[in-house]
Amino acid sequence: MTEENIRLSKLLSSWGFASRRKVEELISEGRIVVDGILVEEQGLKVDPANVKIEVDGNEISSDKAGLQIFAFHKPPNVLSSLKDDFGRKTLSDFIKHLPRVFPIGRLDYDTTGLILLTNQGELANKLLHPRYKVEKEYFATVSGKPLTKEEMIRFSQGIELEDGLTAPCTIKFVKENSYQVVLREGRKRQVKRMFQFFYLRVESLVRTSFGPIHLGNLPEGKLRSLTDKEIRNLTNSISV
Repeated sequence: MTEENIRLSKLLSSWGFASRRKVEELISEGRIVVDGILVEEQGLKVDPANVKIEVDGNEISSDKAGLQIFAFHKPPNVLSSLKDDFGRKTLSDFIKHLPRVFPIGRLDYDTTGLILLTNQGELANKLLHPRYKVEKEYFATVSGKPLTKEEMIRFSQGIELEDGLTAPCTIKFVKENSYQVVLREGRKRQVKRMFQFFYLRVESLVRTSFGPIHLGNLPEGKLRSLTDKEIRNLTNSISV
């Protein structure tokens, strides 16, 4: 033990990860591992310069604690919010161990796929702002007569919805009645409304990427921390 060692709760609080009380709650719940060993005592002291801390399997460090970004695979019938007055499932049911994070944008109640969560409002605002044109990729399965070549061109060039003309986007036929759609704006129920314009009903919709971050093989209902490289790529996408 050295003079530099400090209480774990104080260290994580100083890093901006969570309040001391919240850290103590995480310890009580058995969610914190230090140097490969489950933390069972509240007064544990650690060396900030030589310690590996994991919360629910996600490594936390001074450079990561300030800016936190997570990828979450939203299941169907889950609200993209942190609370609901009607008792429906929300993101909070899956991220109770994460302090002070909120979703970057939303997905419809029945839409699945990638949602990013962060603790930094400014970053979230920039990623959602039309100025930066951050791409969001979706995989849509629809019912109805497939789009013609002319309709796909019209879809990509922009169509007039009740809230105005949509921005140019990319649409690609994948198989049968499935399409890949890449948007650079984010209106409410936009993909569904665009297909509805052509009398097609979206039966299932999955967001597969947000900017440079991809859903990959992350299972439904699971969460992971972004890697340092992913964080750099994401922040670089709005550094124009």
